Parts: sequence; C-alpha cells; structure tokens
Amino acid sequence: MKPFNVFPYGSKFNFMRLRWVSLAIALGLMLVSIGAMVFNGFNFAIDFTGGTAVELRFQKPADVDAVRQALERAGYSSPQVQTFGTNADLLIRLQPKATEGGQGIDTLAVVAEDVRALASTPDNPAEIARRETVGAQVGDELALNGIWALIFVVVGFLIYIWFRFEAKFAVAAVVTSMHDVVVVLGWFALTGHEFDLTVLAGVLSVLGFSINDTIVVFDRVRENFRGMRGEPAEILNISINQTLSRTVITSFVALLTVVALYLYGGGSLRGMAEAQMIGIVIGTVSTIFVACPLLLWMGVSKQDLMPKVRNEEELARRP
Repeated sequence: MKPFNVFPYGSKFNFMRLRWVSLAIALGLMLVSIGAMVFNGFNFAIDFTGGTAVELRFQKPADVDAVRQALERAGYSSPQVQTFGTNADLLIRLQPKATEGGQGIDTLAVVAEDVRALASTPDNPAEIARRETVGAQVGDELALNGIWALIFVVVGFLIYIWFRFEAKFAVAAVVTSMHDVVVVLGWFALTGHEFDLTVLAGVLSVLGFSINDTIVVFDRVRENFRGMRGEPAEILNISINQTLSRTVITSFVALLTVVALYLYGGGSLRGMAEAQMIGIVIGTVSTIFVACPLLLWMGVSKQDLMPKVRNEEELARRP
C-alpha cells in the first residue's frame, strides 16, 4: 500500500505548533456560522414551511429539469420536481407564486392548473393526478424530528467514544464533529441556498463522516500513547502524520463521489451533495487541525489511556 501514500509514513509535520492558530480559525468559523444562522436564518423549503403539492401524469416520460426551469421562469421560487413510480409521473412541491401586489396565489385549484399548463408541452401534455396543500404544522413536525435526530446521533457518538476511549477523547470528538455541522449549516444560512430534507440528510451524513475520520486518528493516538515515550504534543504529531495519507485519500475518494452526485444527480439531490461536499472538506481539515489540538488543550496524557490499577490493599484482602 505504500505506493498509494500521499505523504511519507514517517513525515514530521508539526501540526501541534499551529494548534492555537487552528483552534482560533475553527472558533472564528463557528462564530460566523452561528451569526449567519441567527441573523440570516435559513431558506426553508416546502418540507418545513408548507405549500402546495401537485402530482402530474404525462403521456410520455417527462423532462424533470425542463419542468423545473419552466416553473422558475413563471415565478415559483425553488420548486421541487421529482419522478415517482414511473418517468411519466411527476411530484411537484412548491410555495405560492408571488404576484405584483405582494400576495401569493394560494388557491389550490388555480395553482394546480397553472402548474399543469407550465409543465405540459404540445407533444407531451400533462393531467392532474392529485393536488393537496401541505400545512405548516407538518413542516414544524419535520423540523422537530430533524433536531431530535441530530441530538440522538450526538449523544450516541458521545457514549460510544466514552466507552471505547476516555472522556476527553469523547468530548474532543463530539466538539470537532459539531464544529463541522455548524459550519455546514452556516454555509446554507450565509448563501441562502434552499434547506430541505435532503440537506438535513446530508448534514447528518457529514456528522457520521467526521466522527469516523476522527476515531481513526484517535485510535492511532491511543496505540502510540501506550507504546511510545514522549511528550503528548510529540505523540499527537506522530499520530496525525501516520494517518495523514489515509485521511486525505479517504476524503478525496468520498469527495469525488459526492461531486459526481452534485453534477449528475439532478436538482432534487443537489442540496444534499452540496452539504456533503462542504462537510467532507471541513471534516478533513478539522480532523487534522482541530481534534488533536483539542485533546492537547484538555491535557490528555498517557495515564488517561492506561488500564486502571486496582487498589493493592483491596487485592491483598482477597483470599
């Protein structure tokens, strides 16, 4: 496997020397992201805000991108168009179209007929199969479920790493992963890109990718702490350098997959792919420059990873 190494196995980059700079940059990114979420908010899609859902049935397979572009030109903001069942059936979800007076078209029959007319072509007319209004209450429930899912994942990671490693490792790993999630969320708040359920799925996948990458480095840290002599900063540097090629190669391959999804997966998956692209880049950087500096800042030592020695007096009293 050595020919596949991006960096020599014995490389000696001094990452701990830059730990205060890297931690300051990470903190700055988090503050900017939190500020964007507080002051800008998110451009929530119909999944969270409610709106209109229209099912159309075509005589021939429909062009999803063409339908989406026709709706956008007509004034519907960020319509969600996707096939279901067959390529001749489309599910279209959208918010009311704003009129010149600032009011939205909120009559279900009018919206459905307008969508049918815009989606139809002379050689492939569409008919309305179903139409309904998605209430804001459903959106609130989805948002709440998303928050609970995020909390469940974070707590699960914390418990798992606490049992496998030690409390300091668990805290450092969770803080690093939450940094990645906050930065991804901040990106969507700052850019105003649409935030829907696929983006939420992308954010949760970023959390899994980040924690997995961090655990690989922490596992090498544990091995080196138990088998080497040296200062914690030196051992952390060695551990990062030994796993550097693996971290970069894994992230690069994952990024290639997500970029292909972003380019060729269609508009319905673009938000998820965007979240994953940002998350992979930030997660790789944080694994190298944030996770281990956090461990050093919390005062990790060899004693944190050594098996606990039982009380000698208690052992002497045993038969």
